[in-house]
Amino acid sequence: MTQKDQDQLGKTLWAIADELRGAMNADSFRDYMLSFLFLRYLSSNYEASAQKELGSDYPALAEDDRRTALGIWYAANTDDIPAFEKQMRRKVHYVIKPDHLWNSITELARTQSPDLLITLEEGFRYIENESFDHSFQGLFSEINLNSEKLGKTPADRNKKLCKIIQKISEGIADFSTDTDTLGDAYEYLIGQFAAGSGKKAGEFYTPQEISTILSKIVTLDSQEPSTGPKQKLDKVLDFACGSGSLLLNVKTQLKKQTEGKGTIGKIYGQENNITTYNLARMNMLLHGMKDTEFEIYHGDTLKNQWDILNEMNPSKKTEFDAIVANPPFSLRWKPNEAMGEDFRFKSYGLAPKSAADFAFLLHGFHFLSQEGTMAIILPHGVLFRGGKEEKIRRKLLEDNHIDTVVGLPANLFYSTGIPVCILVLKKCKKEDDVLFINASEHYEKGKRQNALNTDNINTIVDTYRNRPEEVERYARRVSIEEIEKNGYNLNITRYVSTAEPEEPIDLDEVNKSLTLINDRIEEKTKEHNAYLKELGLKTI
Repeated sequence: MTQKDQDQLGKTLWAIADELRGAMNADSFRDYMLSFLFLRYLSSNYEASAQKELGSDYPALAEDDRRTALGIWYAANTDDIPAFEKQMRRKVHYVIKPDHLWNSITELARTQSPDLLITLEEGFRYIENESFDHSFQGLFSEINLNSEKLGKTPADRNKKLCKIIQKISEGIADFSTDTDTLGDAYEYLIGQFAAGSGKKAGEFYTPQEISTILSKIVTLDSQEPSTGPKQKLDKVLDFACGSGSLLLNVKTQLKKQTEGKGTIGKIYGQENNITTYNLARMNMLLHGMKDTEFEIYHGDTLKNQWDILNEMNPSKKTEFDAIVANPPFSLRWKPNEAMGEDFRFKSYGLAPKSAADFAFLLHGFHFLSQEGTMAIILPHGVLFRGGKEEKIRRKLLEDNHIDTVVGLPANLFYSTGIPVCILVLKKCKKEDDVLFINASEHYEKGKRQNALNTDNINTIVDTYRNRPEEVERYARRVSIEEIEKNGYNLNITRYVSTAEPEEPIDLDEVNKSLTLINDRIEEKTKEHNAYLKELGLKTI
């Protein structure tokens, strides 16, 4: 399927969502629609694997037969079902009963069956609770099929679900259901729902163009970015992963930059919002990731609730080759005294209660490997705010850990109109200066939101990669000594101004011009007074 077709599938599904959600807010409808799309993927993948497993025993159906092949096989082979399901759990790590397959569900929707709601609910619970691996535990826990948002009575809710599922089924009927296609459609829908959710979207979605900048930066060699990308990243982390799109983009960009040769050992993500956590797991699986290739943890990053990140023995500490993050901006938090001794913050101090930006940064930085690169999106305030944040910023600079500061244009995010920055950090940094990139004026203006085009993205990444001494009105390498003289203030415009230089003024020429003007005024005044005298009027 071409990229155009993939884009069209996303647009087709979004048009369906826009038509059907009515008064329901974008966040609520998103969870239903994406879950149904995910069930479509799971069913397609499961049936294809079952066909391969059963071989010639897999029933062939006539074109007008609306039953499922697996349903027919189950009815005829009841004694063989346990062995078959055991084998499927071993191979695809989950089991879907014939009644719960997408084609069975869409048939119930087509016929307006009153059993749709209860069958769908049973299917979701079965996939979650009877799966071989933990990957599916609680996956549909936040999908409330009995919510009054769908209708006041069970019958109303059943009717609404029938309509939604039938429309989705019709919408995707003419499209391929391979992982690339459905994965891209899923990403497109997440972005569209994020746009419709306004400020809430910042909790789970990073615009793709910004995601691409971070992903390209962290996949380049940390010591010599100009040599190109690494061929292998052992572990990649996003500790505020939202829907998981940023992590998936790291994988995508590594593949693109290495012509398909680059590999990632395992992807790790953490997310505190349970609904978004489930979205992230669905997103991974929809993009064809095996459950052994990723681990998404549900928990509070600032409280560091994840066991694998709590190893006290330095020799057993988990470290990551690439870390990306778009944490909540200036989140209020409640650090206690004990946190002052936390291994993540002890060397730098605690971020203020009013803004957890540096707490998130220090959390990620602690787990960065010696040869790794971290890129984090933060509000501009971290660059210049005083007090505790100044002390943390100063320590990071004195230890030569801040590599690059990128200033982005305003109004790129769904969640805020303020301009944000990207901080790139490293533990073993070759240069003893900081690269400032002021990309605030380089964007495409939109009606509701600005965007970065391919040239804008590539210019930022190429500048980071080649690290020039200076690019007029765009970038400059600044010594730590100069930054120290500025009180460790990293405000980008102090070092790279985008203001147009004023043309030099030739004062001699200005003086000549004014003299000529003055002479002409005197001449014309004399002429005017002569006319006034002739008329017997008072002169000026």
